[in-house]
Amino acid sequence: MTIDRLVLVFAGTMILLGTVLAATVSPRFLLLTGFVGANLLQSAFTGFCPLARLLKRAGAPAGHLYR
Repeated sequence: MTIDRLVLVFAGTMILLGTVLAATVSPRFLLLTGFVGANLLQSAFTGFCPLARLLKRAGAPAGHLYR
């Protein structure tokens, strides 16, 4: 799986997890969802994604976006 897909899988998982935890535990978990969404937005404009850098260092194969 490429870095591009891993970033999308991780972001989607964190958004779903934050939403479920907000509904079942505490509304404060919406901050997690908001943080992930804001990070996706800034990544779209700047091209910088901290997770992509970590995955690249870990040896994940590059995709189209993060080389």
